[in-house]
Amino acid sequence: MNSKTDAQHNQPGAPKDEVFRDEINQISDFKFGTKVVNVFDDMVSRSVPFYGEMQRMISEIAADHAQTGTSVYDLGCSTGTTMIGMNTSVAQDIKFVGIDDAAEMLKKCDEKLQEAGFTRPYELVEADIQSGFKVENASVVVLCLTLQFIRPICREKVLRTIVDGLVPGGVLILVEKILTEQSVFNRNFIKYYYDYKRRNHYSEMEISQKREALENVLIPYKSSEDILMLHDSGFSQTEVFFKWYNFTGIIAIKN
Repeated sequence: MNSKTDAQHNQPGAPKDEVFRDEINQISDFKFGTKVVNVFDDMVSRSVPFYGEMQRMISEIAADHAQTGTSVYDLGCSTGTTMIGMNTSVAQDIKFVGIDDAAEMLKKCDEKLQEAGFTRPYELVEADIQSGFKVENASVVVLCLTLQFIRPICREKVLRTIVDGLVPGGVLILVEKILTEQSVFNRNFIKYYYDYKRRNHYSEMEISQKREALENVLIPYKSSEDILMLHDSGFSQTEVFFKWYNFTGIIAIKN
């Protein structure tokens, strides 16, 4: 691995991601089904640069903004890594709510929360974020590598739902894969990203087949487009807190 923080989030003994190892005759759109759930932790730690550091930053930002008597939401909570990270920094009387549209992910998430010794109140909800979900009395909402999978036409509606469910002073922590502001840099940044995956022992076939599977599913925006959308949705202040080539983290505040 390229950083200790990434290696720490790839649990020892976790199943290795080999979803795209063998040649696939007809590649279908990427889905978070059982096959992906079983290797998700390995997949994300080897596919997302500084994933461990992203999680650490989310945890400390959440700790500073979580308010007593409110809830913290993780939208697209997957296997619960973000909630486990926040659990060590956010006050124990604050409820966590994890939402995901894959029942298999939520089952794995619950298992991991139990293994981590969760004592705080928490709720796991199966819901399709782009079709409809609820955020209530939240001081922190996390969208970690989630908004990019929501159809563009639905994204502002999702953000408005978040704004409506945040208390005054509440924040959204958004981590996304992005496009470059100037298209001339896109090719190089994508090359650097695939070099990162090669260093993490993904083959050319794996990289190519996953890229094709994600083509119509993961639709990135420019960072400036995300920030404009955040303001249009009702957030008053935004700031970039993380940047690595074509990945970014943004914090947005509701007044």
